[in-house]
Amino acid sequence: MDTMGVQIGKFTFRLLGFCCCLVIGLAHAGEDVRIGILAWQGQDEAEVQWSSLVHGLEEKLPGKRIVLKHFNLAGIATALNTRQLDFVVTNPGNYVVLEAKSGITRIATQVAEVSNDPGQVVGSAVVVLDQRKDLQSLDDLRGKTLAAVSPEAFGGYQLIWAELRRLGIDPERGGVNLLFTDFPMERVVESVRSGRADAGVLRACLLESLERDGVLPAGELRVLSPRPSDSTCRVSSRLYPGWAFAAAKGTPAALSRKVLFALLSLKADADGESWSVPADYHPVHELFQELQIGPYAFLRETSWDSQLRRYWPWLAGLILVLLSWGGYTLHVEQIVQRRTRELILALDERGSLEARVRSGQQQMDHLSRLSILGELSGTLAHELNQPLAAIGNYARSLLRRQDRGQLSPEALRQAAVEIAEESERAAGILGGIRAFARKRSRVREVCDIATLVRDTAGLMRGMLAGAPELVLNDTLDKAGRRVDVDPLQIQQVLLNLFKNAWDAQLAVGTTQPIVVSLTREAERCTVAVRDYGIGLAPDVRNRLFEAFFTTKPDGLGLGLSICKTIIDAHGGELQAHTADEGSGMVFQFSLPLAPMPVVDGGET
Repeated sequence: MDTMGVQIGKFTFRLLGFCCCLVIGLAHAGEDVRIGILAWQGQDEAEVQWSSLVHGLEEKLPGKRIVLKHFNLAGIATALNTRQLDFVVTNPGNYVVLEAKSGITRIATQVAEVSNDPGQVVGSAVVVLDQRKDLQSLDDLRGKTLAAVSPEAFGGYQLIWAELRRLGIDPERGGVNLLFTDFPMERVVESVRSGRADAGVLRACLLESLERDGVLPAGELRVLSPRPSDSTCRVSSRLYPGWAFAAAKGTPAALSRKVLFALLSLKADADGESWSVPADYHPVHELFQELQIGPYAFLRETSWDSQLRRYWPWLAGLILVLLSWGGYTLHVEQIVQRRTRELILALDERGSLEARVRSGQQQMDHLSRLSILGELSGTLAHELNQPLAAIGNYARSLLRRQDRGQLSPEALRQAAVEIAEESERAAGILGGIRAFARKRSRVREVCDIATLVRDTAGLMRGMLAGAPELVLNDTLDKAGRRVDVDPLQIQQVLLNLFKNAWDAQLAVGTTQPIVVSLTREAERCTVAVRDYGIGLAPDVRNRLFEAFFTTKPDGLGLGLSICKTIIDAHGGELQAHTADEGSGMVFQFSLPLAPMPVVDGGET
């Protein structure tokens, strides 16, 4: 019994040890994250290309060991079907195929540094020897030999296949002679350089990478029909979503989430590529449907039996639609009438809203002019007091002379003339203010910009005591001064700029004149207002035209914002910069010139 007990004890101990080893082994096995990589450049290049991904994921996923396995197109499908992988990284075309066949699910999309759009990353470039002057566009490839890695290569063939079909060149029907070199893709480059092929299909950016690494002399190969792109890489095809990082069927959802969070937190690698949320791969589906490949290969079947088996639900549905067409047509007609009424109401509401917006803008312009007048109102009483005081003095002088019996016709005439001149001066001041403050609709007319500047200067002198001198530098001819504008709005802009220049010079106590210069650039007239104030800091200049931004303690911050709105509405541009020489600022705006009228077949 004792011997049997000892044997049972040994057996139990060994069994417990075996179970512990099994549990530990399973635990360690569970720490491996197996990722299959499509090695389109060969295994050696793939190990270099994806090494940063391995290090980044292992750093973000402590306790996990990232195991990369490199495959070609056929091998990656086999590995998924035999459950050798947890995740795959492959091109968008291969992803769509594996999604349909193996049930993988994308969790992230690779995005390039030059574009934050994961849907605009992958493209193809057709390269030829630079000396081949007979090949300038994809259309010149008719009857030529085209090298590509494989019929299943997305960026290495299928994208250009679609572009050629759209040009009426079908490679499947002999439009070009195909030469498939298999991976790695550098074999395509060698085929073109050796003359075995007239042109070759490369994945976008591979040509630039080979030139940058010194593998290929720069300029030896060029890209046919390069498309405009934000990238520095030249492409001949449309751009499609980036490479997909996808979870295999059966991969735990918790592990997929951890890997996704790790991918999104990774920094861009040395090539400027990073990972983003999954892109929409619908464009790839459309491409495959157009080419009738991958999940849409069934479209190539043309037998009547297969067509009937495939489309009988549609046929049955069509019969049902025809049987119920009468009632459906009536229903649609009612919907159309209701929607038409709603559209008419919406258009009316839109017109009413636009009218309110225009009215609000006019109200804002009016308030801006009143604001300027409010700032100048402190000196208005002084300007009106002078002619009124003169009128009173002349009137009292007449009364005294009449009382003394010394009122002669000459004295009476002189006093009347002086009283009339002073009253006209006061009326002119009030008339200019009343015209400037009047609320009215916008009116465009052809005006002389120099005249507008002089009238505005006169209005300012009439409202400001001790207003600074304004010097007008005008070297323009008549045609260079004609502008089609709302004169009151342009006067509003000028008066605002004059007032700001005056305030800037008051702050530093200078008496130098404000200089207004008129110049012409092509078909535009430029008005520049230069002051000799202290100037503005760069951060202040950058915000000058923002609404409610002001450097004045009692300012509203609307003057320059409204001025910019007025100039923009006239098709011009308002800018501010420091003076080239000395202190101060230059505010300038440009306006399109009005065409000269034509009289008797010639310009006036």
